Amino acid sequence: MLTVPAGVRVFLALGPTDMRKGFDGLAMLVQDLLRQNPLSGHLFVFRGRRSDRIKILYYDQNGMCLFAKRLDQGKFTWPTTRDAPGGTVTLSPAQLSMLLEGLEWRTPVRTWEPAIAG
Repeated sequence: MLTVPAGVRVFLALGPTDMRKGFDGLAMLVQDLLRQNPLSGHLFVFRGRRSDRIKILYYDQNGMCLFAKRLDQGKFTWPTTRDAPGGTVTLSPAQLSMLLEGLEWRTPVRTWEPAIAG
C-alpha cells in the first residue's frame, strides 16, 4: 500500500500505456504527454491496455520509484478522454486507495444517509 504525503498530487494518465515501459519510458511520458516534471514528487498513474495492470511512477528525494499492480480479477476503473479532455485527471489520496483496490472510485456511495432537518 502506498502512503501519499501531504501536498503530493496524484495524476492519472488517460488512455492505455505500454506496460513494458520502465522508469525512463514513463518519465518521458510524464514530460511529453502530461506536461509535468517527473522529479516533482507527485504520483503519476498509468494503465495497461487490458485495464488489469497499473504502474505508478514517483520520485521520493532519493530516486525514482515504480509501483506496479496486476489485478487477479476485474479491471481498474479509468475515466475516458471525453471525461477529461486535457489528458489527465487528478485524484485524491482516498480515490487512489479505492483505485488500487479495484473499486469504483468515481462515484463512491455513502453507507449512511444524512438526517433531514425538520
